[in-house]
Amino acid sequence: MIKVSIRDLMIKIYNTLTRSKETFKPVKENRIKLFVCGPTVYDDSHIGHARTYISFDVIARYLKYRGFSVFYLQNITDIDDKIINRAISTGNDPLDLAREFEAEYLKDMEKLGVENVNFYARATEHIEEIKAQIETLLKSGFAYETDNGVYFDVSKYPDFGKLSNRKIEDLNVHRISPDPNKRNPEDFALWKKKDVKPVWNSPWGAGRPGWHIEDTAITEEYFGPQYDIHGGGLDLIFPHHEAEIAQMESASGKKPMVRYWMHTGFLNVNGEKMSKSLGNFITIKELIKKYPPEVFRFFTLSTHYRSPIDFSQEILEQSQNSLKRINKFYETIDELLNIETSTFDQYSPEESSPPSYIPETGENDEQFNRLLEETRIKFLEAMDNDFNTPLALSLLFDFIRVINRNVQQGTISQKPLLNIKFFFNDISNILGFNFTSTSENSKNNLTEELVDLIVDIRNKLREKKDWELSDEIRSQLDDLGIILEDK
Repeated sequence: MIKVSIRDLMIKIYNTLTRSKETFKPVKENRIKLFVCGPTVYDDSHIGHARTYISFDVIARYLKYRGFSVFYLQNITDIDDKIINRAISTGNDPLDLAREFEAEYLKDMEKLGVENVNFYARATEHIEEIKAQIETLLKSGFAYETDNGVYFDVSKYPDFGKLSNRKIEDLNVHRISPDPNKRNPEDFALWKKKDVKPVWNSPWGAGRPGWHIEDTAITEEYFGPQYDIHGGGLDLIFPHHEAEIAQMESASGKKPMVRYWMHTGFLNVNGEKMSKSLGNFITIKELIKKYPPEVFRFFTLSTHYRSPIDFSQEILEQSQNSLKRINKFYETIDELLNIETSTFDQYSPEESSPPSYIPETGENDEQFNRLLEETRIKFLEAMDNDFNTPLALSLLFDFIRVINRNVQQGTISQKPLLNIKFFFNDISNILGFNFTSTSENSKNNLTEELVDLIVDIRNKLREKKDWELSDEIRSQLDDLGIILEDK
């Protein structure tokens, strides 16, 4: 891997708080604390979630590549009215339902190559930290108790709205409790007094936490009151992230809570915002039944993370073809490096005949190595400029076009080809692609789907108490090296 000195870094990040690109400077030298709002686990995750988490996975990858130590934390909202309502409608226990969809979410992320989150923190496992932060806000006068819960007093925090440039009055259109005993209509809940389980005991009565408080309680536990980067979707800026800032800066007395706020743009489907009511809601599972996960990853990175992205089957097909070009190029480099003498008959007759022998060194080595270094520097500059993945990808295609032409003409030797392979290995690590044929990825994806189908059928047999046939299926899977455990 090509190493880059930290001393050479000039990464710029667009900060939502200042509406400008700023030179990135961590709170502590080369150690970065990154938090991204995780899912509320009451249903399967959709491709809008995938867009955000792929983007931040690449950001974490690139920061690590540039020599930073990254602690990437994500929360899991496993207690919420949506979860409880879904559990009631399906006859499930809310916490069991949350665990089920949390497991599905993690499976989806694994398939999409989102693998750089260091820790997933469940809200229900941080109730004590949540109560402690509420106690602090009460003691310092930023919160108060009513018959229905504990609320944050927005009138005590004059900076409310500084992230979104919106007014406190706009809170009325969001998830704000109608409690008539509140001091201000815009005050939001820190603790909701409830008698419908699940509930937790607290100094203010049995209940459960509000939506916003879990994030700041979790980040304070692992990061302290101030850290480097907070990310999420554009729709979370108001009121969720505004509420986080108000809570944490009021509780700690320290500003800013976060140095850099980063937000991903909306994902639209055929020009319209994705929603269940419009019938254009697409889950990650539905998507990867039709396309290899890396195709959607490529589609995501073909647009800047801050820009809106329009999803359509036509654009996804284009992404698949583009990814095939990169995979084909990488395979060709491998073949040229591993086979010294060949006719390379995979080339089309209209193009120049490929060389029958690839020399170890050549007279044009310096020219190709210079081109590679220029491309590498431009690639890093694109990524340094607020993680500009579409520009970085376009540079790769320009480079591939030049190298392919020289391969056809027989003017390139093994030495620059080896350097090119090292560079593309770096690209693979940064962008999260495994440069193999997309047809092979499709086969692997189909195999996973077939196994999932067999397991689903077996579960239905178990529900019907057909133990003999279900045991036979498990035995057959075991013979194929697939271990199935009943829990």
